[in-house]
Amino acid sequence: MCSDGPLLSPAAELNVYDVIRLRRDVRAEFTGEVVDDATLLRILDAAHRAPSVGNSMPWDFVVVRDPATLNTFADHVADKRREFHADLPADRAETFNPIKIEGITESGTGIVVTHSQSRGGTHVLGRATVPETGLYSTILAIQNLWLAATAEGVGVGWVSFYDTPFLTELIGIPEDVRPVAWLCVGPVREFQQIPDLERFGWRDRRPLDDAIHWEHFTHR
Repeated sequence: MCSDGPLLSPAAELNVYDVIRLRRDVRAEFTGEVVDDATLLRILDAAHRAPSVGNSMPWDFVVVRDPATLNTFADHVADKRREFHADLPADRAETFNPIKIEGITESGTGIVVTHSQSRGGTHVLGRATVPETGLYSTILAIQNLWLAATAEGVGVGWVSFYDTPFLTELIGIPEDVRPVAWLCVGPVREFQQIPDLERFGWRDRRPLDDAIHWEHFTHR
């Protein structure tokens, strides 16, 4: 079993519970090295093995490494960060100030995960009454990717400060395909023992007991 500390461990020493506990949304810990292709393909293979409704596999993965594209997206995200900061009350703005929200250029690799609701055709088994199961499937692929990366000692950071039309145009996503996530992916020095939003006082983790309900949903 891994310790509660930030040290990385070889994947062979970790079980799935270790990896889940170790996983972090990485921002500042990237080494600056680019993840090698063999490791990247193992991680993407794990993502591609995610369960999907009707075996539709509605995801695609756009690997972005061109420095010009990384810098352009990073500049856009920085603008969105400033806009968010400007809307915060003074006390929350002060808490937000030291929180780094992305590692786009530092990671050296962006993976844009996209979702196609038309993948699998009109009659997707299991999606008829709950259309969102298609998107849920793509989210499961992201979770697979994240856990596999963690087991490899590779960090992942999910960037959500962007305008969707900007990202769509930047990497040429078709109109009928939806970008779901820009993931910064790269080797890291460490995984923080405490997630950043808890460390910086933005929000504490919700206790498990508060999230469990037996038989019926209980308002608390």
